[in-house]
Amino acid sequence: MANIKSAVKNIRKTQTRAMRNKQIKSRLKTFSKKVDAANAAGDKDVLASASRDFISALDKAAKKGIVHSNKVARLKTRCAQLLAE
Repeated sequence: MANIKSAVKNIRKTQTRAMRNKQIKSRLKTFSKKVDAANAAGDKDVLASASRDFISALDKAAKKGIVHSNKVARLKTRCAQLLAE
C-alpha cells in the first residue's frame, strides 16, 4: 500500500480509468457479436444498423486512445466488406 497521498490518489485514478476502459472494450465486443450475428442471419438491414453502431463506438474508442487506430481501421474495413457482399 502506498504511503504518500499523491500515490494513493494515483492508485484511485488508475482504478477508475481501468474500469471505464473495461466497460468500453466490453461494449465493443458486444457490438462485434451483434454484427457477426446479423451477418450469420443474412439480414442486410440489421447488419447495416449494427455496423453503423459498431463503427461509431470504434471511432469513439480510438479517439480516447483505448483501442489502437490500426485495429480500428482493420475492423471498420471488415465491416465494410461484410456490407459489400
